[in-house]
Amino acid sequence: MHAMQYELTLPADYDMDVIRDRVARRGHLLDDWEGLGLKAYLIRERGLRGSPVNQYAPFYLWNTVDGMNAFLWGGGFQGVGDDFGRPSARQWTGLAYEEGNGSRPRFAVRRRQPVPEDGLLADAVADAVGEARRLAAADGALVASAAVDTSRWELVHFSLWEHDTPEADGDLFQVLHLSAPGRHRLPRGRQW
Repeated sequence: MHAMQYELTLPADYDMDVIRDRVARRGHLLDDWEGLGLKAYLIRERGLRGSPVNQYAPFYLWNTVDGMNAFLWGGGFQGVGDDFGRPSARQWTGLAYEEGNGSRPRFAVRRRQPVPEDGLLADAVADAVGEARRLAAADGALVASAAVDTSRWELVHFSLWEHDTPEADGDLFQVLHLSAPGRHRLPRGRQW
C-alpha cells in the first residue's frame, strides 16, 4: 500500500462551491481506476470546524505503484496541474490498514507527525500500527491507515468517519466523494 496526498491551499475568500462542483463533475472518473484502493476527495473551509484555510486535499491509498504512476504520468493528475498549477504530491509507504464498522464517509482526519528520533524505529512503527487498529475500532470509523515517509521521517495517520466528531487527532476534512475501486484489495493489518 502507498499513500499519497496533495494540498491546494486556496485564497481566504475562495468560493469552495467551485471545488464542490469540480468533484461532482469529475469525482466518478476514478471510481474504477486500476490499482487505486481509495481516493477521498477532501476539503477544509476557513472558519469551519477549526480550519484556518480553504483547502482541497485529496488523499489516496494505492494498491499498486503501477496504478499510482499511471495516475501521475498518464493524465489523471494533469487536470489538477492545468487548473491550479502543479502541486507537490507527498507519498508515504504503507504501514497498516484497517477496516472499521462505518458505512458512509462524511469526514476524514489526517495527522502528520515526526518519527521520534530516540528509541527503536520498530517501536515507533508498532505504535503507528496500533493507532490504526485503535481508530478503526472506534464508533463510526470506516477505515484507518498509517504510513511513513522515510525521506522526512514522518508518519501520517489517515481515517474516514461517518460523523464530524471522530476519535482521532489531526486536521478534519469534509469528504465530498469517495472513489474506492480496490478498497477490498487493500491489505489488512500490518504491511510488512
